[in-house]
Amino acid sequence: MTMQAEVHFSAPSMTFPQLLERIRYEGAYPTRERAEEVVCAVLAALGRQLTGEERVDLAARLPMEAATVFTAQIPDTEQLTGWGFVKELAAATGGTPATARWDTGAVLTNVARLAGPELLARILAQLLSGYGLLFGHAELRQAA
Repeated sequence: MTMQAEVHFSAPSMTFPQLLERIRYEGAYPTRERAEEVVCAVLAALGRQLTGEERVDLAARLPMEAATVFTAQIPDTEQLTGWGFVKELAAATGGTPATARWDTGAVLTNVARLAGPELLARILAQLLSGYGLLFGHAELRQAA
């Protein structure tokens, strides 16, 4: 028997149209439709990287439409570094690494706001190196 975590949605602090408009503005996308394409691509890619309670907790803080895209993904068995994430997103969307990095930053900085500092710290602790900057935060690692 497998156990699946159940996501309980509460009223997110931002609606999906508000999230799209913020990302459209901050990412300088020409239309809301383009912003939605970017949001869906980045959240789907993040959904393949994040697992466990962090995945469930983040989904609960996203607007329903964004959470649906995020949770529809089956987590990959191999985690990617932040740079690997950007390169994979570029390949999946047919863009360049530079545009994929821009898209990732536009979406994940807003996801970080919705997550809050405590959950974001847990998410970054789960992911491999390089994601801190993608979420708009410095990546601090202790020297070994």
